[in-house]
Amino acid sequence: MNKIFDPSYIFSSIPSIMKALPLTLIIMIASLIFGLLLGLILTVMKLQKNIVLKSIANGYTAFIRGTPALLQLFLVFYGLPQALSFVGIDINDWSKSVFAIITFALNSGAFISEIMRSAYLSVDAGQSEAALSIGMNNVQCLRRIIIPQAFKICLPNLGNIIISLLKETSYVFTIGVVDILGKAKLIGSDGYGVRQLEAFLAVALIYWVISIVIEQFISLYEHMNNKSIKKLANSNC
Repeated sequence: MNKIFDPSYIFSSIPSIMKALPLTLIIMIASLIFGLLLGLILTVMKLQKNIVLKSIANGYTAFIRGTPALLQLFLVFYGLPQALSFVGIDINDWSKSVFAIITFALNSGAFISEIMRSAYLSVDAGQSEAALSIGMNNVQCLRRIIIPQAFKICLPNLGNIIISLLKETSYVFTIGVVDILGKAKLIGSDGYGVRQLEAFLAVALIYWVISIVIEQFISLYEHMNNKSIKKLANSNC
C-alpha cells in the first residue's frame, strides 16, 4: 500500500468534495438570514430602557459567547427534540440540517446583536435630533439617517460573521450531515484512510477560496457604497 504523500490527489478530489458545497452554502446562508433577524430583535431589546428585556438579551448573548458552538450544536440536536416532546411536538423526523441551521442562527444572532448595537450607538445622536426637528418621524429617521450609517459601520464585522459561519458549518458532520468537510472525510477514508491528508488539504483550499471570495465581495460593496455616498455629496454641493 503506497502511503507516500500525493499532491495530485488534492486537486483530483476537489470535484467530489465540491458536490457537497451546495448543502454547506444553504446551511450558511439560512443561518445568516435567521441570525440577522434574531440579532435585530436582540439589538432592540438591548437598547430598551426595560431592564428585564435588556437583561434577557444580555444574558443570552453572554451564554452564547461563553460556550463553544460545537456544544451548542449538540444541545440543540439532542435537547430540542426532548424539550418539545414534553408539549407533544415530535421533531425527530426533521432533517439534521435544520438543527444545524437553528444552532448557527442562535449562535450568530448573539454576535450580530453586539455588532448592530455598537454600530447604532456609534451614530451621532445629534443627527437623529436634527432629523426629528425638521419633521421626520422615527421610522424615517431610522431608514434615512441611522440605518445607512450604522450598516456601513458594521459591514466589515458582518463579513467576519459570514466567514465564521462558513467555518462553523464544518461541525455538522458530527451529527451526520455530509458537508464539504464530511465529504472530504469520507473520500479520505477510502482505501483505509491512506489519502486523508490530501483530502483535508483539498477541503482547506475550498474553505480558503470561498473566504477570499466573501472578503472581496464585502470590499467591493464597501467601495461601491463609498463611491455612491461621495457622488451624492458632490451633487448636493
